[in-house]
Amino acid sequence: MIARLWRGAPTPLLPDRVERAISEQEDKTERLISWIQLAIVCTFGLLYLLSPKTASPDAPFQPVPWVLSIYLALTIIRIIWSHTRRLPDWSLAISIFFDVGVLLVLIWSFHLQYDQPASFSLKAPTMLYIFIFIAIRALRFDYRFVLMTGLVAAAGWGLLLLYVVYSNPQDMMITRDYITYLTSNSVLLGAEFDKMISILVVAGVLAVALWRGRQLLIRSVSEGIAAQELSRFFAPEVAAQIKQSDRAIAAGNAVTRQAAVLNLDMRGFTRMAGTESPEVVMRVLGEYQARMIPVIQRHGGSIDKFLGDGIMASFGAAKPSETFAADGLAALADCLAEARRWEESCAAEGRACPSVNGALATGPVLFGAVGDSSRLEITVIGDAVNLSAKLEKANKDFGSRGVTTAEAYELALAQGYRPRLDWPQVEHGSVGGVDRAVALRRLD
Repeated sequence: MIARLWRGAPTPLLPDRVERAISEQEDKTERLISWIQLAIVCTFGLLYLLSPKTASPDAPFQPVPWVLSIYLALTIIRIIWSHTRRLPDWSLAISIFFDVGVLLVLIWSFHLQYDQPASFSLKAPTMLYIFIFIAIRALRFDYRFVLMTGLVAAAGWGLLLLYVVYSNPQDMMITRDYITYLTSNSVLLGAEFDKMISILVVAGVLAVALWRGRQLLIRSVSEGIAAQELSRFFAPEVAAQIKQSDRAIAAGNAVTRQAAVLNLDMRGFTRMAGTESPEVVMRVLGEYQARMIPVIQRHGGSIDKFLGDGIMASFGAAKPSETFAADGLAALADCLAEARRWEESCAAEGRACPSVNGALATGPVLFGAVGDSSRLEITVIGDAVNLSAKLEKANKDFGSRGVTTAEAYELALAQGYRPRLDWPQVEHGSVGGVDRAVALRRLD
């Protein structure tokens, strides 16, 4: 039973990354505890040096400097150890015995220092430092060490009481009178038992609180890591909105915003996927996305979804922007420039990479959640989304690499976009799936 108690309450099987995260927090806590202990011993040492000494200079034994020196040395060792490697449980248990043991030895020595009966030690207010040690152990969120500190302290005080009572069998100095107890060196057993009970109750209450707190810690770390991992499936702006939302996100929740929608696609990728090995296909896809995504994000774009080898991103939808068209068009131009560099790199390595085409359209869109209570997706909906996708496919007909509407181009210029390359105008271009002629700008 004791071994089962020491191992702690059974917890659900946690992924290694969650256990590592909890272990890292525990290691940080142990380093914090070590520095707190150093601050305590330095404070006590300073107070001892500055305060007037109540013991006679001729006292045969001066324990305080020795105890503080020993505790300082142990604390420094603990700091170095905690910063160089993980402290094992057995070292923490030994540390508790040292902490409490050194304090109780100090309290025991007072009757020698002041040349008083052994019962004099039981009057020392220094025993209150026991609660400091218990409180320090509570920082770790591990009830075992708090409980151990309380048990060791209560047992130590009980041993000190036995020593006092039996140190002089001819005069145990036990009294039943409370006034006599307070005004002399007499021992009131009930008062000493109260001290031990108080130590155990404080340690027990803290242990229960920490046991509950540790369950919350495990749950919090698990959910935090899960949220961090899940946030990678969303654009940063979308993930931030989900975390900061005052109410649960439900299907149908949406806002209307002016935005730009960008679509990128690789030409010939489907054919490559049918002829090359899966490893080659996935490597090419990974290289393509690794090059395009940073460019889009650098211009403030939010990745909406990956459609096979296609990438759809929005500007000004997830987060309102006054320069959404300028940002989107700059992202499209830079993506195509990055795609050319990728093709040159592939050619230098003696392998072929599909060319990248893109398109941008602007207009009002709905940004919100679609799906049902069991499965939601944050997306953008609107004519600009459909037009951008159709414009991207029209690159093949125009023989261009990038295309946008003349309206989006003029809006981008008005918002501060300065093209580095010429975007020739296509008068009333015919776009498949669009029942009207559209004035376009193309980038060859």
